[in-house]
Amino acid sequence: MNSDRGALGHYRSVDAYGAAAAESRTELVLRLMTGAQDRIASARGHMQRGRRAEKGEAIGKAIRLIDGLRTSLDLEQGGEIAANLNALYDYMTRRLTEANLRDDPQMLDEVGGLLGEIRSAWEQIATAPAQPG
Repeated sequence: MNSDRGALGHYRSVDAYGAAAAESRTELVLRLMTGAQDRIASARGHMQRGRRAEKGEAIGKAIRLIDGLRTSLDLEQGGEIAANLNALYDYMTRRLTEANLRDDPQMLDEVGGLLGEIRSAWEQIATAPAQPG
């Protein structure tokens, strides 16, 4: 648990995302992640029902949302955390593309799980008391 708090504090201390105030930035990140997870779940359902066009559309939307997360990273200020997130978002995009081509629901689940882990860290940041200066 101590290492989790240390990682959370480090994650919070590095401004991996640029542009907006901290509260609105966190809310935006959470909304993008939720939207991507929702689209992945939708794609999984379409995949199971054999609805190829709808599956592809849902995966495309998930990819665009993840790309929004990636393009909002501040790679200069965010340091190693931003670089790691950038690589992870790139990986997720490739896995979603592959899931679409192969009709592989396990790949969708993998990406959804990764997003869930990152989202959980952001939820902790959003609910943690503010650190003094």
